[in-house]
Amino acid sequence: MKPRFLFGLGLLSATALVHPAFAADDARTLQIVVSKDRQSLAVYDGDKVVASSKVSTGKRGHTTPSGIFSILEKKVYHESNLYSNAPMPYMQRLTWSGIALHESNSVPNYPASHGCVRMPKAFAKMLYQMTERGVHVVIADQPLVPQPFEHAMLFRPDTAPSPVLFSDFALRPTTAGFLPQAQPVQVATNDAASLPMPPAVRTPQPDQAPLSILITRRGLRENVRDLQGLLNGLGFDTGTPDGLLGPATVQAIEDFKTAHGITASGSLVSPALMQAAYAAAGKGEPPNGEIMVRQSFRPIFEAAAIIAEPQEALGTHFFTTNVIDRINGRADWFGITLEDALSKAAKKRLGITSEEQAQSLDAADRALDRITIPEDARRRIAELLTAGSSLTISDTGIGPETGDGTDFITITNSGALGKKG
Repeated sequence: MKPRFLFGLGLLSATALVHPAFAADDARTLQIVVSKDRQSLAVYDGDKVVASSKVSTGKRGHTTPSGIFSILEKKVYHESNLYSNAPMPYMQRLTWSGIALHESNSVPNYPASHGCVRMPKAFAKMLYQMTERGVHVVIADQPLVPQPFEHAMLFRPDTAPSPVLFSDFALRPTTAGFLPQAQPVQVATNDAASLPMPPAVRTPQPDQAPLSILITRRGLRENVRDLQGLLNGLGFDTGTPDGLLGPATVQAIEDFKTAHGITASGSLVSPALMQAAYAAAGKGEPPNGEIMVRQSFRPIFEAAAIIAEPQEALGTHFFTTNVIDRINGRADWFGITLEDALSKAAKKRLGITSEEQAQSLDAADRALDRITIPEDARRRIAELLTAGSSLTISDTGIGPETGDGTDFITITNSGALGKKG
């Protein structure tokens, strides 16, 4: 049975505790949830608390950002690059721009940090030993508890993987160069190495790393890249499709608009232009959604998706797999819904006129009901799905914190991001 809502109100201990059944091999299925309201942190394995502690998050003017993160890097000892070389033992980085979990001698029962999440010494050391890179961290105002979740849209593993996965639908390899690049400034090393992009078609390997999956609304990059491919096929040369509005692409767009009598005002890549290009190429309606997949902090592939009722906000939902049964083709998913107040500017840009569904008690169900992805993409994910894989659904998509060496980072409240003083 599906839960009607995902906002958890379970009480968390103010002192550290560890579930006796926890084993180090279970690290990839762990999920850390920080409540800024209660100044608490809980470690979940599925919906079971295996450790918890009090914490101290960012004070006024340095509020800790809310959202969905993962542990990017771990260092037993680090000194802050910004705040007088302040010691940050057992540092676990969440963003390249300076947010981390770390030990502190000052962990009062109220927000006191410059944006990081401070933890008592004993707990910080214990948590450091429990986790590995890639463990998910959710930060929110209210306490959240992952709940078991079932829905036909959620992915299941293949029972008999086939060596041939693709039909005439092209899964697009993603290059990190298309994504916003964040500059590391505060935590750990200051150089985020560029990661090579694996090929789109891979043979599954035993005990492969979990997937990080994002379903969101299409952005300019996705529309431009597909438009370039369509225009090339129609004889309007844009060069290699790269999602960038370079001189060749701009000229090809203008030539196409002239040839087809398109006079739409506003942005260069307008809905009218996209409709006309898809129609001219015989491709039907242009998609309005995108599914993107990463593994080990590297882009793997992405594909178009369809979001029904696009005027309605999807909301922000995060799902993780705890157990994968490949023999029977089953996956145990756990879900959380985060509060995410969209700005007026964001709603206008995304064409959202209502948030009624996103604020309902069954918001996650309704969001999943509205999403359709290509069968080839679903089969590709089913082949690679492992315990610890995650799915994020978000209206706002790729943000500036998602880049080289990260999973998909979804910010629901910017907080201290970008603070330099």
